[in-house]
Order: sequence, then structure tokens, then C-alpha cells
Amino acid sequence: MATPTAVNGQITDAVTQANVKVLGDSPAMALSHIYQTLAHSTGLSFQNAVAAQQQMNMAAQAATVQGVSLLYTLDTAADSVATSKVNMSDLPTALISLLTAAKAGT
Repeated sequence: MATPTAVNGQITDAVTQANVKVLGDSPAMALSHIYQTLAHSTGLSFQNAVAAQQQMNMAAQAATVQGVSLLYTLDTAADSVATSKVNMSDLPTALISLLTAAKAGT
């Protein structure tokens, strides 16, 4: 007990006990605040990861739509005919025959 004063001893004991309780609880409170902050920041990082994944999926879908649209807009029949004509042309033989015809004409 404290030294005798004009204040009742029970009051000083109650105040001292309250102060000790506050000091005793403060490490637990601080740690609980740290845990709460850690949980909140972890939740935010998961939210950011989900948002980034959704944006990546939207970009992939847009690229797929553009590619399919490009494939559907091509005139495939005309392209295949032109490609086959280029592949079947015998340019060196045609040039030689043109050269011989030009020499024969001179």
C-alpha cells in the first residue's frame, strides 16, 4: 500500500491497478493492431491480383476477337487464287523464252 495521504487508500489502489492494466494490455493491443493491418494489406494485395487478372483476361479476349475478325474479313478465295498463280508461275522459263524471242526478232 502507498503511504498514508488524505485520499482513501482504496482509491489509490484502484487507480494504480487501472494504470497497470493499461500498461499490461498495451503490447497485446499493439500486436492486434499489427495483425489487423497485415490482414488488411494482404486482402488489398489479393484484390489487386484479381483486378489485374480480370484486366488481362479482357485484353486476351479483345485480342482474340480482333484476330477472329481479321480472319473473317479476309477474302480467302481471291487470296488462294492469287497465291496459287504466284506459286505456279515459272518466271525463269518465261524470261528465257522472251529473251530468245527478242533475239530472234533482231
